[in-house]
Amino acid sequence: QVQLVESGGGSVQAGGSLRLSCAASGRRFEYYGMGWFRQAPGKEREIVAATNRNGASTYYTDSVKGRFSISRDNAKKTVTLEMNGLLPQDTAVYYCAARGNAILSAVYTTGYSYWGQGTQVTVSS
Repeated sequence: QVQLVESGGGSVQAGGSLRLSCAASGRRFEYYGMGWFRQAPGKEREIVAATNRNGASTYYTDSVKGRFSISRDNAKKTVTLEMNGLLPQDTAVYYCAARGNAILSAVYTTGYSYWGQGTQVTVSS
């Protein structure tokens, strides 16, 4: 079992930046691949970015490539999502998630077993 807590959300103008953080506790953080998802009102939760156990491999959904960056610090048990050049369509609740199954795909919610409570990101035009 692992517990995840997100922080860093807020309201910014288009073109601005935010850094989201996820703090993990309860188990060895390095056992888990990690991901960031987001869910806008009335829409399905979608993958934003993911990284493997040691942070050497990353994935980004096309809409955020070049703007967002995922990283992790296993010693501190944290994962970070740096968001730059924010757009109104980035507005959503952002969730940190830990993978519990190495076989299931890392780009779908079904590939993750543990979730944080979410943090709101609002981008105004």
